[in-house]
Amino acid sequence: MNIPFLDSWRKRLGPTGGGALPGASERDPEGLAELLSECELLRAQAQSAGAVLDDSPSSLEALDQLQPRWREDPELVPWLGNDAGLYLGTVIVRTVADAGWWIRPDGQPVVRLRNGRQIDVVEAGQAWAADGAPELSRLYAEIAER
Repeated sequence: MNIPFLDSWRKRLGPTGGGALPGASERDPEGLAELLSECELLRAQAQSAGAVLDDSPSSLEALDQLQPRWREDPELVPWLGNDAGLYLGTVIVRTVADAGWWIRPDGQPVVRLRNGRQIDVVEAGQAWAADGAPELSRLYAEIAER
């Protein structure tokens, strides 16, 4: 999925050839993490439902408990799914040792674990927004125990 706010971050880092961001996560990991953690739409939806997103694993459980009213608006589902995936990634990066953001050559942000495994959190967020599975808290638990 194309993430428009990455364009300004890409410009700040300079040309990378072909629009990919090789090495960007090493050059500015905090900036990338900050950018990807915004998730404004998801945070607004959660706040309106009384859930607090504090970037903790327990906040993923709160998200899993939300009534999926967004599914009534098919245009909202992909955007909310994108945010849900980025939020899941944010929680992983902030709480799992040696986890970090990585931008694949196709521009997709993924979370890379210590063992080299890459998790497409946006794909997981899209599935969660569309049908509620996998539960974000369950996916986090599986990743955190490895």
